[in-house]
Amino acid sequence: MHIHILGICGTFMGGLAVLAKEAGHTVTGCDANVYPPMSTQLEAQGITLIQGFGAEQTALEPDLYVIGNVVSRGNPLMEEILNRGLPYVSGPQWMGEHILRQRWVLAVAGTHGKTTTSAMLAWILEYAGYAPGFLIGGVPRNFGISARLQGAHSSDFFVIEADEYDTAFFDKRSKFVHYHARTAILNNLEYDHADIFPDLRAIETQFHHLVRTVPGVGRLIVNGNEEALGRVLERGRWSECELFGNGQAWSLELQEGEAFDVYFHGKLCGRVQWELNGAHNRMNALAAIAAARHVGVQPEVAAEALSAFQSVKRRMEVRGVEGGVTVIDDFAHHPTAIETTVSGLRRRVGNARILAVLEPRSNTMKLGTMKDALPPSLKDADLVFGYGALEGKDAIGWDLAGALAPLGEKAAAYHDLPALIAAVTSAAKPGDYVLVMSNGGFGGVHQKLLDVLKARSAAA
Repeated sequence: MHIHILGICGTFMGGLAVLAKEAGHTVTGCDANVYPPMSTQLEAQGITLIQGFGAEQTALEPDLYVIGNVVSRGNPLMEEILNRGLPYVSGPQWMGEHILRQRWVLAVAGTHGKTTTSAMLAWILEYAGYAPGFLIGGVPRNFGISARLQGAHSSDFFVIEADEYDTAFFDKRSKFVHYHARTAILNNLEYDHADIFPDLRAIETQFHHLVRTVPGVGRLIVNGNEEALGRVLERGRWSECELFGNGQAWSLELQEGEAFDVYFHGKLCGRVQWELNGAHNRMNALAAIAAARHVGVQPEVAAEALSAFQSVKRRMEVRGVEGGVTVIDDFAHHPTAIETTVSGLRRRVGNARILAVLEPRSNTMKLGTMKDALPPSLKDADLVFGYGALEGKDAIGWDLAGALAPLGEKAAAYHDLPALIAAVTSAAKPGDYVLVMSNGGFGGVHQKLLDVLKARSAAA
């Protein structure tokens, strides 16, 4: 089958393209912004990419058009497809029908931690010899790739990051209802995606749709400390359910450093020895261990696997050290994730100074819905530098400086990237940690900061 993917350079659609190619399909695609690293990764797979959404692309005559959720009515190629009655389907639906059918799907859902938990779960199964396929919204360092059809040998298991964002302009259900998970992790649930959900209850409804798709022989792995998830379960469930968290069936006990013991119904069943910091990562790990047990991986083996887990790129990733200043990249963009990331770094570095550099570019943050939550989320940082433009484009549409004002003199907002870089590098001192947080490329700010710091160090 020849499929042509609209919106191919997004993380999910790019991963879908790789899987489709690996499965033997002919794959082409287009996007508004075709540039590295996604473009080079796809082209290396022999996938032809086209810049833009020109209607003339119908001349490719694919068997099917696969539509990403970045595509809306008015898109010239989409309008041509509709006018001519050509066959099309959403990315998640194609994924469910052509890649996931007849496989044991382990889906990881939640407002936070989907990527990291999916990577942990995939690595546990790999370590245990299950050779899973996976599609993850990041690059797990243990694998070096974000998607694969299967491992070294044929496998029935597939781990997928299960997003609650809507499927396509013609299908407003959450993506995860298309995956038909047999094992489903519900990691946490907060209000997010203000551009498509009016309130938390609307998201809870979508999560219950996911619960409804899990078969009777399946299993739900649910954070028992989350009130919103408790309300989801109260709506009804039809499969086994194991709760994790404080006082739940699956629990943990922190040991020296970042190590922790894992308990199931009060019985010690493994210890994870690792360097990842933060309570959120321990909860992610607990969920992954519980989910792996559903497919037969013993908890002690899963704990052993996680002791060799190398995390995911853009999750507290050290990009470099220049002049004694460490520059760290993190994907955090929701206030809860920002607070967790900053406090986790604080725990790790002690009294060293943290310079937080934030770009609020997610759809929710651009709307200003959660701007009042920013100051408390950044309380553990010594200095805060906000960037109020979106990678050189229009300003975010609300007063970032005003939102950060409760932080006093330690916070400032910038609308010019060179000015931001100058301010951060001028303030940075040896021993400092510069924590960059954004869910986008942020204009390559990480390397630009390192370049300036290197030049300053050389001059000194």
